[in-house]
Amino acid sequence: MAKNIQSLERAAAILRLLAGGERRLGLSDIASSLDLAKGTAHGILRTLQHEGFVEQDPPSGRYQLGAELLRLGNSYLDVHELRARALVWTDDLARSSGESVYLGVLHQHGVLIVHHVFRPDDSRQVLEVGAMQPLHSTALGKVLSAYDPVAHSEVVEVERPNLTPRTVSGLAAFEEVLDLTRARGWAADVEETWEGVASVAAPIHDRRRMPVGAVGITGAVERVCVAGELRSELVAAVRDCARSVSRDLGAGRF
Repeated sequence: MAKNIQSLERAAAILRLLAGGERRLGLSDIASSLDLAKGTAHGILRTLQHEGFVEQDPPSGRYQLGAELLRLGNSYLDVHELRARALVWTDDLARSSGESVYLGVLHQHGVLIVHHVFRPDDSRQVLEVGAMQPLHSTALGKVLSAYDPVAHSEVVEVERPNLTPRTVSGLAAFEEVLDLTRARGWAADVEETWEGVASVAAPIHDRRRMPVGAVGITGAVERVCVAGELRSELVAAVRDCARSVSRDLGAGRF
């Protein structure tokens, strides 16, 4: 029988210790609890920190579990399942709204488009499955940032560039946008990412009520908005679509 890799066993032991004990532990606490030399424990912690599995609190120097573990913990939901559950509902949303529909998930500090339904007209359109969109300015990204703690951690810790004069980039103002998103259950992007383009999105939850993606529509401002505000019937249609997909994923009634 092949021998276990000792360094991996020790790394796993550290993660279990951080998961089961106090919120934060110091290097000495970890080393003594696992009967490791401080140098050995520090080397493993440094590697885990580099990979995002462990975070270090700068003021105290103590360690805690990192956001990357939450991402892995939620990865049981296959993106293909999410897309499959959303196919019928997103098609219906495109027909009823007359606009393009996008399904997005968190990926590498941005929004990965995993499904795109064309606007139901004869205009020339480009399939955007696989494209990346920013977290801080798009409606899909704001929804993920508001409901997914991993997305929130990522978007507040990086620079948020001004893509148009309307982009909200300051941290305090951006947090207010996320508070509003959570309060009303949907997010807007009116020329914050692309001039002349507006969008609205809502969160999709799984059976544990965890956020697993977002769905939204995007179109020209003059079609999606009235007097500078998103049309209420489009907002309602997007929210209905998100609820339907969530129910199909087992989220139950909400």
